[in-house]
Amino acid sequence: MTIATEGKGALQVAPLARKTLQDEVYREICELILDGGIAPGQQVTIQSLADAFGVSAMPVREALKRLTAAEALTVVSGRTIGIPKLSAERLDDLYRVRIEIEPLAGRWAAGRIDAATLAELRAQLAALEQANRTGDVKAYLRANRAYHFTIYRSAGSTVLLPIIESLWLQISPYFHLLQESGNYRTANQHHAAMLAGLEAGDGPAVEAAIRGDIADAYRVLAGLFG
Repeated sequence: MTIATEGKGALQVAPLARKTLQDEVYREICELILDGGIAPGQQVTIQSLADAFGVSAMPVREALKRLTAAEALTVVSGRTIGIPKLSAERLDDLYRVRIEIEPLAGRWAAGRIDAATLAELRAQLAALEQANRTGDVKAYLRANRAYHFTIYRSAGSTVLLPIIESLWLQISPYFHLLQESGNYRTANQHHAAMLAGLEAGDGPAVEAAIRGDIADAYRVLAGLFG
């Protein structure tokens, strides 16, 4: 489509509807991965995703290209995708980056967070504690992601947030393995410390709590994949 402009030339832009659909499908698949909807070892076909979303295969295929390039998914066969295997080397690499990036977002959030967001975090922490008590892994994983990203969004950085999401797309499919070790209980202790730091406006305390949460999860996973 051509859009006239003042002066010389014209703007050439792609139709919005198609791009919007591709982005929506991409976001839906990201949400599926982040919430543990695709488990390691599970194979998913392009057509099954297209059918589930009620779209053609094209936007699904484009979304999967982006996610395989980001190493959030891997091609198992021509039309089948899955979660990449987690090696000890890959786990170490993800840990080294997460332990630097995510605590930084928490420190920034401490200086910007408002009362409404703190109230949201209190409700999310209650949901985390309830999910741990009942052993509801899916509910815990959803609440865990919501809690962390409420904090990370509060950092106010449109540069940092996509980097963190990219890291979570690569590691979060393995978070379900933490439950049997009792990690969810200790993680909630770190979550409570994050909230206390945010309420006090204490950036270093939030930073330390996030670092402890990431380190504890890493130790459990390293014992499984090391």
